[in-house]
Amino acid sequence: MRGSRHHDDAALSSPRGRRTRIAVAAVGAVLVAGGGLYVAGLVATGDDISSGTRVAGVDIGGMSRDEARRKLLGSPPASWTEPISVRVGDSTGTVDPAAAGLTVDAAKTAERAADPARDPVTVIGRLFSSDDRDIAPVVSFDETKARTAMAGVAEKFDRTTVEGSVTFKDGNAVAVQPRDGLKLDVERASDTLREAYPGIGPRPVVLPAAVSRPRTGAAEVARFMEDFGTPAMSGPVTLTADGKRLQIAPATLSDHLKVAADDKGRLTSSLDAQGLRRDPDVTRPLDAIADGPVEAELGVRDGKVVVVSDGRPGHEVSAEALGDAVRPLLPKTGAAARTGPLATELIQPELTRESVAKLGIEEQMSTFTVDFPTAPYRTINIGRAVELINGSLVRPGEVWSFNRTVGERTKANGFVDGTMILDGQYHSAPGGGVSAVATTVFNAIFFAGVKPVEYGAHSFYIERYPAGREATVAWGTLDLKFRNDSGHAIYIQASATDSSVTVTFYGTKKYDTVEAVEGPRTNLTEPAERKGTGSECEPQTPLEGFDITVDRVFHDGGAEVGRETFRTHYTPRDRVTCE
Repeated sequence: MRGSRHHDDAALSSPRGRRTRIAVAAVGAVLVAGGGLYVAGLVATGDDISSGTRVAGVDIGGMSRDEARRKLLGSPPASWTEPISVRVGDSTGTVDPAAAGLTVDAAKTAERAADPARDPVTVIGRLFSSDDRDIAPVVSFDETKARTAMAGVAEKFDRTTVEGSVTFKDGNAVAVQPRDGLKLDVERASDTLREAYPGIGPRPVVLPAAVSRPRTGAAEVARFMEDFGTPAMSGPVTLTADGKRLQIAPATLSDHLKVAADDKGRLTSSLDAQGLRRDPDVTRPLDAIADGPVEAELGVRDGKVVVVSDGRPGHEVSAEALGDAVRPLLPKTGAAARTGPLATELIQPELTRESVAKLGIEEQMSTFTVDFPTAPYRTINIGRAVELINGSLVRPGEVWSFNRTVGERTKANGFVDGTMILDGQYHSAPGGGVSAVATTVFNAIFFAGVKPVEYGAHSFYIERYPAGREATVAWGTLDLKFRNDSGHAIYIQASATDSSVTVTFYGTKKYDTVEAVEGPRTNLTEPAERKGTGSECEPQTPLEGFDITVDRVFHDGGAEVGRETFRTHYTPRDRVTCE
């Protein structure tokens, strides 16, 4: 044992042993110093986040995660919350980042800023590092909100493409300048905004949008204005026919000019010749230049239809001829250049002494008279309806209409307020009393043996009319029509006095005689009593309701050759007192 100890002492006292003792001592010293530095590094680092750590300029160094989160929430950088400036095409606006689903997650940002390692090397290394740490914030993104916000931006900035064009109004040619269309790409715009947030500077974020160019550009608009638009409105066009002149003003021309673009965007003009021909500013003077044909005037003399005045030919200007005359003058300027001839067409009248002789109007077919109590409104309304009906010529196969012939019963058409039946009660309304004319015409139809097409009786019976053989009319709801199935033309003569109206049909009889056979009144119904109100109410006396049939019997050669039944239902006429 002693020998062994001697060996060890010798080893330690050797040069190598001394070096070992020095190394051990050095390592110990290093460990002691490193431990002090590690502790110092931990103290300098802080609870969770190293000193010098910043997020978008906000210093959170030396803070715990929770402290950093609260600071970022309490004092966020302006770039996180201020409206984001955006550009769409050549327009700018702002978007609220929160409304667009863009926010900074403060808790996750603090977590990102926390030191990723606590080992001695990393901690001591930070102790000797003088660099600040800038941490990128963690962005929270709500895609639904982003799309909604971008849809709002699109609604504000999207615009349709405006094609260049020219319009004509009030005698002027107005240039419509083209404009590019713009449509925001909502999906890409959401991604663009997300990528830019939150480090957005003063320059606006350019959002992606599709631009659509018009086919007709400003150059084409300028060309058309110079070649056609401005000259067309430079003054009136003057048309000459048979030594007479007609001027059409630019204001009238502009109402009938249209401009359209072809597939290549080239503008062309068109004139609505039909509309121009119907325009009162053209029709009135044109009729004075080209007086149309005059139809023969018929009348009744000694029970016969005769020609009172013969028809004569006249000249007419068609819409086609008018358009052909006007179009070449529009691109020109100057009074002489804008003057041209107007072609007219010789038109023969339909009715002349010769043609009337071929219509087969040989005799009186039927005549009927209705008497009525004298009243000023009846005199006016019945007289006006008779005036419009008298002289009607119904050719074979044609359908004659009371409403079409007489027109709407308005003051403008010459009618006044009078008593008429509405909803089973007398009321005051324009055209009251005209049913007397309708009833007279119906009976003329009945006894002429021609075919009724549309007719209707009054809702309740009026004593002065033949039961089951009377008619009423209402504008827009009920007409009185017949078809001329006699094989020859029918001329209608109508006349009135203050107390009667007479309608006579002239033509060629289908039958020797037409007889009315009236049946008994059935299904009698007693009237009621009621009160009416308002200024239009008219008092009425009671009358029972009933059903009745009337046969129209046709005779030829002394024998019955046909029979037709007309059935009519009348409601009771209630007693009405007006309050």
